[in-house]
Amino acid sequence: QVQLVESGGGLVQAGGSLRLSCAASGRTFSTYAMGWFRQAPGKEREFVAAISRSGGSTYYADSVKGRFTISRDNAKNTVYLQMNSLKPEDTAVYYCAADITPVVVTTRTYEYDYWGQGTQVTVSS
Repeated sequence: QVQLVESGGGLVQAGGSLRLSCAASGRTFSTYAMGWFRQAPGKEREFVAAISRSGGSTYYADSVKGRFTISRDNAKNTVYLQMNSLKPEDTAVYYCAADITPVVVTTRTYEYDYWGQGTQVTVSS
């Protein structure tokens, strides 16, 4: 069993920054790939960013590329999402997720095995 707890969400003005954190427990963190997803009201959950077990490979949705950075600290069992130049359209609940048997790093929601409870990010214009 893997427990994921997100933190760092909040209200920020357009152009501002936030850093989300996701603390993991229950299994060896360095053995699984991690992802960040988001869901806005009335919309489907969508991929934001993902990172490999070692942190050597990262992937981003086109909508956040160049503005968001995913990273991980395996010693702290934590994955981060640094969000810069935030836009109102980034407003959503952000979820971290763990793929405990990664073959390749995936952007597909259904391939992730464990999910956090989510943290709200609201960007005002």
